[in-house]
Amino acid sequence: MAAIELAALPVIETDALVVGAGPTGLMAGLVLARRGVDVLVIDAKSGPTRESRALAVQARTVEIYDQLGLAEDMLAEAFEARSVQVGDSAAGVVAGLADAQGAATRYPGIHVFEQSRNEELLGEALAARAPVRWNTRLIAILDDGSEPGAQDGPAHAEALAEGPDGLVRIRARWCIGADGAGSAVRHAMGVGFQGVTDHATFYVADLRGVRGVPEETIAIRIGGGSLALLFPMGPGGHARIISMAPGPEVGQDEALAAARSELGITCADVDWFSTYRVHHRVASAFRKGQLFLAGDAAHVHSPVGGQGMNTGLQDAHNLANHLADIALGIAAPAAADAYEAERRPVAKRLVSVTDRLFGLVAGRSRGTARLRRLIAPLAGFAAPRVLASRLGSHVAGLLGQYRIRYGAADRAAVGGADRAVGLRLPEVGANAEALRRLSWQVHTYGAHVDHCDLPTAVDGPLDFGADPQGRLSAERAYLVRPDGFVAASLPVEDGAIGAGALRVALAANELIPA
Repeated sequence: MAAIELAALPVIETDALVVGAGPTGLMAGLVLARRGVDVLVIDAKSGPTRESRALAVQARTVEIYDQLGLAEDMLAEAFEARSVQVGDSAAGVVAGLADAQGAATRYPGIHVFEQSRNEELLGEALAARAPVRWNTRLIAILDDGSEPGAQDGPAHAEALAEGPDGLVRIRARWCIGADGAGSAVRHAMGVGFQGVTDHATFYVADLRGVRGVPEETIAIRIGGGSLALLFPMGPGGHARIISMAPGPEVGQDEALAAARSELGITCADVDWFSTYRVHHRVASAFRKGQLFLAGDAAHVHSPVGGQGMNTGLQDAHNLANHLADIALGIAAPAAADAYEAERRPVAKRLVSVTDRLFGLVAGRSRGTARLRRLIAPLAGFAAPRVLASRLGSHVAGLLGQYRIRYGAADRAAVGGADRAVGLRLPEVGANAEALRRLSWQVHTYGAHVDHCDLPTAVDGPLDFGADPQGRLSAERAYLVRPDGFVAASLPVEDGAIGAGALRVALAANELIPA
């Protein structure tokens, strides 16, 4: 399109353009809007998603929903899976997932809440502030903001989109690509999407009248020729099965016959059925200039562990808070660099783990089939014992995604010897209510602080009393980010936080002093 034609198009100015109105894009838009940042969310679809591929909501995601005031509504409609049954039949031993997580989070277990319902929840909350522009397709990125522009002020990205009223230019300080595995934003960035496609074919089906699965339990079935997960979706045997297909091409009848003969799974009816291949890929970069990637646009992996949608939601929560800090003048532009540094390692670990597990259990060779037969009884024996052990709380925390640790470039600068630094702040007293402010805060848990010269953008010190579980020191003050992660641990002496330590911690987090 000639420059003269572009110049004649209407222009929309905004702080942040979010491309894609799935769970990731809606989360990014909602957090930005809640923090007072002007945001525009566009999507080529005519409306919200109706089909629901993802359905598991992990504990950390519910904590984020709580921060946004949405947890109560979600929990009222979700179906809770508190246990995991591992084995080759309905006689498998039930392992208590919720028990292993209960001391660490208010929302233990896995909450079954389909993707479409997550989108509905987030979309309704966003609509009051910045309604999604449906039927609006990204045509091109005209400027990614990576080169210094002639305009004064911060760098900007510029996009060309087509909506119901025709073509429009959108000029934004940032553009977030939350537009799925085929991301147009990622293609515009020119970054790689390295990884592999698994050779096995999988199928997913929503079943009615499933027998042999305990209530509120996720069942893992392992056979010589196949393996499957069943997620409970409601009473009366309503469940979703995700299973390896018996061959490269499979229809519904053949797949369910194999599930019955190989895994002992029967059902009365099928709501829907689909097949797919599993991809394990991570973008080589999550940022170029003023363009960012989040969710499936940045990483794709197996849906079996129920991690994908949650990882995307947490990408968006992390990124939106970093960008809001910059937009509100709380942090320097360099704070945006933390997003890739923090979230790409999470995605790489997740993809690596799922890729290895699939290579171990989803192969078609005789050796892999023999291994599956050996694993089935051992897994059924070991799972409840592991979850009941000290290792179980660690494993359960990784599954619930609340044990993610963000590293700092200079851990000494932020009191990194304190084990709380880089982790999400555990719940103590009424600190969950304080975190709903979506602000930088200084917390104390036993240390008494008379006075502290904090920047006006930082709330505190907020005293929550002692931490009875000893996760937080009674001799330290904690600098807490808007996303609830501990950014620094600061010494407290004689009722004061050391001014030098505070300055260093603020600088390490790119916060702008008052």
